[in-house]
Amino acid sequence: MTGLKPPRAVIRGESSWGLQAALERRGLGPVAGVDEAGRGACAGPLVVAACVLKPGDGARLTELTDSKLLTAAARERVYERVLARAVDYAVVVIPTEEVDARGIHVTNVEGMRRAVSHLRTAPGYVLTDGFGVPGMPAPSLPVIKGDRVVACVAAASVLAKVTRDRIMGDLHDEYPVYGFDVHKGYTTTEHGAALTEHGPSAVHRWSYTNVAVAAAVHRREPPHRVLLTAAALHATAAPVRALDDGLGQNGLFAADWHVNSQGGARIS
Repeated sequence: MTGLKPPRAVIRGESSWGLQAALERRGLGPVAGVDEAGRGACAGPLVVAACVLKPGDGARLTELTDSKLLTAAARERVYERVLARAVDYAVVVIPTEEVDARGIHVTNVEGMRRAVSHLRTAPGYVLTDGFGVPGMPAPSLPVIKGDRVVACVAAASVLAKVTRDRIMGDLHDEYPVYGFDVHKGYTTTEHGAALTEHGPSAVHRWSYTNVAVAAAVHRREPPHRVLLTAAALHATAAPVRALDDGLGQNGLFAADWHVNSQGGARIS
């Protein structure tokens, strides 16, 4: 949906939370902020949160900012304060199986729509971090670095990040060799070394190139349906041929992904 957007002049000279305040002054509230955690990770779920704050609460939540700029202890403090003060919030956890089957961008966009739809308070306007999301139930606007300049987006980023970090801590207990408690599933040097040594686990994103390569080296097949990207197909030497899945040219479903003796992959 599209709708009235505040003129830029309204925002100039405002505090760092000025955009949200401008929308509220023009009667376009409640304003919901939406953000995700885990888009760039190669293991673990994608978590998307939507949050509606009371007008002016951005200033009252003194530590509130982009969750990535906060220490773990500060994120926990802000998380608890957001839960206590928010008008409404919703957190959606999207498992790796869905990310692998649909692709990360499609899953992320759908997750943002899903999080907003789960709010009990119907928003008058939705602000998303970074890129536009079609099909929102209210007028929406993408904001570059929204988690640093819009209070409700920053709050959503904290809800998503803390939720996902806790999940990754639990997954570390189940899969301790990967170090999920430290890197949270992101591609670090240590995580890459663990993937090389042990191959991917059931909670890795098998559609990601580094995971697909590790799986091929270990002659391991994915535990669920996977939408391989062109980069992953090339890296694993999997032959590209037409399937009846109605997919575009940027991906290919590996419903039956078998690993050959050279460590490559083939689709059958």
